Amino acid sequence: KLIADVGIIGFPNVGKSTLLSIVTSAKPKIANYHFTTIAPNLGVVELYEKSFVIADIPGLIEGAHKGLGLGLSFLKHIERTKFLLHVVDISGSEGRNPIEDFDKINEELKSYSSKLTKKPQIVAANKMDLLYDEEKYEAFKAYVEGKGYKVFPISAASSQGVQDVIKYIASELDNLPEDTTDEEEVIFDFDIHGQTEDYREVRVSREND
Repeated sequence: KLIADVGIIGFPNVGKSTLLSIVTSAKPKIANYHFTTIAPNLGVVELYEKSFVIADIPGLIEGAHKGLGLGLSFLKHIERTKFLLHVVDISGSEGRNPIEDFDKINEELKSYSSKLTKKPQIVAANKMDLLYDEEKYEAFKAYVEGKGYKVFPISAASSQGVQDVIKYIASELDNLPEDTTDEEEVIFDFDIHGQTEDYREVRVSREND
């Protein structure tokens, strides 16, 4: 079930796709409107001799665990990652409160599955270049770190602080087990097209093209 080592999560339009484009050679669609990304974009981060796969998970919204937006699809993708990079718009450029955003996304993870809350998570306070009140960042950092999460101030648009995040993730991934997702048992039933369940012989042949 694993699709990536790292999943980038957060509200729509907080800079997840921009961050992916900065740290990998992926070319996600980037625009100033919600749900620009409607399916996960994958990229490979290469750092010295290390590399890992990172996925830009489409933006969550409040109520995602009930299926609002494309919530259930998004949450299923998050299940398939080892490590979460939670991106928050620290500037509040869309009129939202960064602390409330942080809480709402984590509440959606918890409401969907308690397993998601157990995944390692760090928080990237993005759009620092648009923040003119340093006290706002300090209050956010104190609140989030009080919850047990490490906070990194970044600007994906200018690459400020991005390398610090990548280096930290690379070091943390070294300490994680190979696969923290659950194995999914798949049972194949051959009772199709009128065949009985005892039918087990399968022939594959190639004809022309």
